[in-house]
Amino acid sequence: MTENVIITIGRQYGSGGREIGIRLAKKLEIPLYDHNLVAMAAKELGISEKEAKEADETALEGFLSSYIVGPGDYTAYMNAEDYMRPLSDRVYRTQSEIIKRLADRSPCVIVGRCADYILSDCPKCISVFICADKEDRIRRIAALRDLPERKAAEKIKKVDRERRYYYESNTGEEWGKSGTYQVVLNVSLTGIDKAVDMLAALFNGLCD
Repeated sequence: MTENVIITIGRQYGSGGREIGIRLAKKLEIPLYDHNLVAMAAKELGISEKEAKEADETALEGFLSSYIVGPGDYTAYMNAEDYMRPLSDRVYRTQSEIIKRLADRSPCVIVGRCADYILSDCPKCISVFICADKEDRIRRIAALRDLPERKAAEKIKKVDRERRYYYESNTGEEWGKSGTYQVVLNVSLTGIDKAVDMLAALFNGLCD
């Protein structure tokens, strides 16, 4: 397993976790992997990026139970057993292998995708969960998405439910539970800038 220092970030919707990941990667001058992992998985599977996105973190039970055998989806390197699996399983397995390869390549920040679980054997992987008070999350999403606060609250509830299902169905661990992660940060207390500084200090400490 890699000796590179890796920071994985799980996050509540509206907590600013992705923004923290972007700022942290820029501050440390290391790669950030997030939505681009979907495109990488799609390319390896020989499917469209749209199909891969639909099977990503927003997949719920109904989609997880659907099987895909559409025309044009078959590729020479995949066997029949692969095509008996839900597309979401295939995307998850492929993303997992990509994450391991990227972690072996260089230090990096990975947002979502169960990366903390996938890299749990990595001795220098810092698993982080970002949360925030509900009111702050509602205000943030209302402003970012130009939504009334009621709609923002509904969106937060939906996305958090989807992320919980995705994480727990793939890992068997409890999403957002303090014992699941090495570091849990409440951005309502620290602010985004301080959260970035704290994680950068942890990263640099492991690099010394």
